[in-house]
Amino acid sequence: MKLIFGTFVAVACAVSLSAQAPETTRTKTKVKVDGGKDVEVIGCVQENPGGGFMLTDSTGGMRYALVGGENLDKQLGHRVEIKGKATSPDHGKVKIETKEKSSNADTTHDKTELKDVYALSVKSIKKLSDSCR
Repeated sequence: MKLIFGTFVAVACAVSLSAQAPETTRTKTKVKVDGGKDVEVIGCVQENPGGGFMLTDSTGGMRYALVGGENLDKQLGHRVEIKGKATSPDHGKVKIETKEKSSNADTTHDKTELKDVYALSVKSIKKLSDSCR
């Protein structure tokens, strides 16, 4: 009888644990500059208060929100030259597409277009100095 009760408890615990398996969610975001002009600009990489990174001018004023690029955090506080496509209120727009897939739900899509923004799609980045000054 003890063996049957022990087996029942073990099965009940296993069922309880499998029912409480954590939900996993994967999010993939693509950010693309559509239109705009090819540019080469020099500035300083800083953290954007709204998230991500921005390129500032010599006075610390924001010139562009940086889109894409790899390892921008390694350029934080450095003076750099960036080549890429720039948008302005007159030219281009930024397209943001987010796909989210959950293990317990369907995939969701969210598409947004930002116009009237100054954004720079980073194609290449070259460090000019370790300091912005």
